[in-house]
Amino acid sequence: MIIIPARLASTRFKEKILCDINGEPMFVATAKNALKVSDDVVVACDDESVEQIAKKHGIKAVMTSKEHESGSDRINEACASLGLRDDEIVINIQADEPFFELENLSKFMGFARSSIKNGAFMASCFKSIDFKSASDPNIVKVVLDSNLNALYFSRSLIPYARDEKERASHEYFGHIGIYAYSVATLRAFCAFNDRSLENTEKLEQLRALSAGQKIAMLKISTKSMGIDTKEDYEKAAKIYGFEAKI
Repeated sequence: MIIIPARLASTRFKEKILCDINGEPMFVATAKNALKVSDDVVVACDDESVEQIAKKHGIKAVMTSKEHESGSDRINEACASLGLRDDEIVINIQADEPFFELENLSKFMGFARSSIKNGAFMASCFKSIDFKSASDPNIVKVVLDSNLNALYFSRSLIPYARDEKERASHEYFGHIGIYAYSVATLRAFCAFNDRSLENTEKLEQLRALSAGQKIAMLKISTKSMGIDTKEDYEKAAKIYGFEAKI
């Protein structure tokens, strides 16, 4: 199952999930894209207006609390409302990823099932990025162990090379905002109490790493971009050929 957390309030780009993508609200465009890969797509929203928009466009939606601190917490409530089995694999696609390629989504779904079956707590994705992108705090970076499990995620430049030549030539990895977990591991994730790193970086996946859990990472090649800011929205409009309406 694919569940899209859709929080109406956002800090850097007001009500960004409603911004227009080719005549549709962004979260609807994301859901319709996901429906090309899976028949089971649900939007977990926190506002009745969003729920009504979803229904108008033929998208399944469930209401969740406005108080959740992360998308995973919101999805956990949605899983309980939907009565999903503990072993069901849930894919969390951010509402601001309307351009995620179907080939990559299918590949990730298969990777997630295999990884979690073989003991990973969660699964996610990354891609290679250049030094300029790695220096941007709006782009989340990840460092990996030799088995492609996440060691740490940060908005800062990681790893930080002291040598200037190494710093410019190093292969940096950008995190892509898609996650997978079983219903059981998601429930465990939401029960972890240590959220100090998560609150500092504003990155929910650090909650799992703080608890010593393994996040399996899949490297993909993608041109997709998450829309976190108005600048991202305007950039996406130029790349994908639609009119930005701000």
